[in-house]
Amino acid sequence: MRLPFQISVEKRTEDYPKWLPALMSLLAVVIAFLISGLILALVGGDPARVARFFWSATFGSWATFSDTMVKATPLIMVGLACAVAFKMRLWNIGAEGQFYLGAFFASLVVLVPILPPEAPKPLILLTMAVMGMIGGALWGFVPGFLKAKFNVNEIITSLMLNYVAILWNNFWIFDRWSEGGFQMTATFPRSYWLPRLADYAREYRAFAGITLHLGVVFGLIAAIAVWWIFQRSRWGYEIKLIGDNPQAARYAGLNITRNIILVMMFSGALAGLAGMSEISGVVHRLQERISPGYGFTGIIVAWLAKLNPFTVILVSILFGALIVAGREIQPSGLAQLLQGIILFMVISSDVLLRYKVSITRAA
Repeated sequence: MRLPFQISVEKRTEDYPKWLPALMSLLAVVIAFLISGLILALVGGDPARVARFFWSATFGSWATFSDTMVKATPLIMVGLACAVAFKMRLWNIGAEGQFYLGAFFASLVVLVPILPPEAPKPLILLTMAVMGMIGGALWGFVPGFLKAKFNVNEIITSLMLNYVAILWNNFWIFDRWSEGGFQMTATFPRSYWLPRLADYAREYRAFAGITLHLGVVFGLIAAIAVWWIFQRSRWGYEIKLIGDNPQAARYAGLNITRNIILVMMFSGALAGLAGMSEISGVVHRLQERISPGYGFTGIIVAWLAKLNPFTVILVSILFGALIVAGREIQPSGLAQLLQGIILFMVISSDVLLRYKVSITRAA
């Protein structure tokens, strides 16, 4: 049976306005929410009631907004990590493993210990942050080196290394550092904790119940640093040039091998900093499940933000809200469903930006 119309797909040759990608991303999120609401209505739910509950559970008060920002904090750093790699067309799917290795290396400051609890707290936190970045950078170095030297697909290597990192952590958590046989270490002394606003509730009563911690400052500083690299530095120009046209970059004399390794290490360092922030600011120990999939959600964050460092912050807050609401909303899989639909819509919008779909009447 022949259709009465024909569908053709052609690559766009004309330039589109700079504001159009941001508008398409916004529309993708709106459409994803509408589709999720339709699905919820079809299974007998009340989309309007769920929407009201979603708002009150995530943005309805300073306390709930604080919980949203706590979940958004690691997503900011992981989203930036993915954005840095994607800018050079390096598909780092290993941010989850780099997150775990960052948490492990930061924990060494406490569990070895590298610094005693009596050391100055700023020195302790700075050392934990540097160690977390070193752990993530080392885990980013492996797929970067294999890609640069042997052209090994970084998607496969970085993805597989996620499981290695998680199992490496589990070995130490279950065997060497387990507290009473449980899948976690002993709680860190308070000198190893990132300060929270709630810690100052005695002096400022408005901070009572506000769980936001210093890790969010790390994320904001990282966003500014990534923006400066992209927009103001020579290295950022090299990253963009290599990503857009590797042949032209090679002809211009750029060291592509070195840049691949450095970009993957920098990407891993940002994800590792997110791991440090999570164990020092939230769980205060090294344990089995410190990430609800931050490394994979960061991929969606970076793509939805169109690799813009400041937009990464806004998108991270949205997905932080989804994580918080996912603990309360029933059915429990609704938040994950929404994330999946958002990813699908973002990919679809990106395709429509790159290609023109024409529907013509069949001859």
